[in-house]
Amino acid sequence: MRALVYHGPGRKSWEEVADPRVQQDTDAVVQVDAVTICGTDLHILKGDVPAVTDGRILGHEAVGTVVEVGAGVKNVRVGDRVLVSCITACGRCRFCRGGHYGQCVGGGGWILGHRIDGTQAEYVRVPFADNSTYPVPAGVSDDQVLMLADILPTGYEVGALNGAVRPADTVAVVGVGPIGLAAILGAKLFTPSQVVAIDLAAGRLEAAKQFGADVVVNSSREDPVAELMRLTDGLGADVAIEAVGIPETFELCTRLIRPGGRVANIGVHGKPATLHLEELWSKNITITTGLVDTYSTPTLLGLVAAHQIDSARLVTHHFALGEFMQAYEVFARAGETGALKVVLNR
Repeated sequence: MRALVYHGPGRKSWEEVADPRVQQDTDAVVQVDAVTICGTDLHILKGDVPAVTDGRILGHEAVGTVVEVGAGVKNVRVGDRVLVSCITACGRCRFCRGGHYGQCVGGGGWILGHRIDGTQAEYVRVPFADNSTYPVPAGVSDDQVLMLADILPTGYEVGALNGAVRPADTVAVVGVGPIGLAAILGAKLFTPSQVVAIDLAAGRLEAAKQFGADVVVNSSREDPVAELMRLTDGLGADVAIEAVGIPETFELCTRLIRPGGRVANIGVHGKPATLHLEELWSKNITITTGLVDTYSTPTLLGLVAAHQIDSARLVTHHFALGEFMQAYEVFARAGETGALKVVLNR
């Protein structure tokens, strides 16, 4: 088969590799019918995730058709159309039993495209298939369900839920690329009084309006802290969601937040950020971090199937499965291309 293979920082290629096969009784092999590229893949290519080694097939999100299952697989059958989750769950360890699948110590967690070969390929091996795939509801498109592999659960769990968004809150979302937009969708489920989107790119701020942001702030021209204080009578945001992954945006969130507020960090950070405890120690602020656990995937699938969330709106570009090099180019230059999520179809 062919796959997108990482060869060190800045180097990747679409090349011929060996087909995956069932290695454990709990594995399934899935034919990839639709796959996307994540901002985390760009972090990998920048060298921010050193655990990813030369020769690794990238990708951790897919929709596909099961073509082979191990003898121990009970709930997944050959021919099933499934969502392949970005998180693999053994289902038995202490963390999985508590719903913290992203922290799995039984051989799962974020492993696809990280510690084992991933989904940006014609086929993928999925360990613990019973716990790590989800049947696709009838009438739900590949585009809709693919956004539930990572981006929507991440924005919802690590952003809205970790940030404990409540009715009438002011929520600031710093960085409104795909994850930030997913965080806006998740936050809006809790009826905040206002969602304020902050970004440097006018195109992304325009997208944020379409996804429910009440106010947009272009931080290349405006002072976001001053604007938040103006909007909140000098108090600041109840919740600030960091969705970029650089020191400047994390530190901005800690300046946007009011006493007693919550900072929810989603971004994947490759460099240290300064925590200004000399300013924050007395403000009763809660800071959360997190890798998505995907415990919310069934809930989100239900909302998508019921047309309560239009997840397909996140998809802006389509490519054929063999056009990964072009797709990465478009996704990496999102400021110029307007790309939110790119989808590659078989």
